[in-house]
Amino acid sequence: MTIQVAKLSDPAVRAFVTAVNAHDREAFKAVLAPGATMSDDGSDRDLDDWTDREIFSTHGHMDVDNESDGGRALIARYSNDTWGEMKTKWRFTVDDGKISRFETGQA
Repeated sequence: MTIQVAKLSDPAVRAFVTAVNAHDREAFKAVLAPGATMSDDGSDRDLDDWTDREIFSTHGHMDVDNESDGGRALIARYSNDTWGEMKTKWRFTVDDGKISRFETGQA
């Protein structure tokens, strides 16, 4: 059963998922801390390049199935125009209300 985005526990993670699903680059950038980093399947990636390719230019969407660690760890069905839908895991590091790092990959 999908968790409604508005019910996600961590405000920064909630804003992240909301921005992804709305395809709102400005809101997405606003939730990230300066110098934020990310990894995909265990490999660090260039955040701007990855988010453009995997989220914004390909209509990325997250349906969250489960959250843990106070809302900073998610299991979600992620879909985009390139890969279709897959079960993914997401882990967020939040500092002062901003996401300083996120890690994603297949679950």
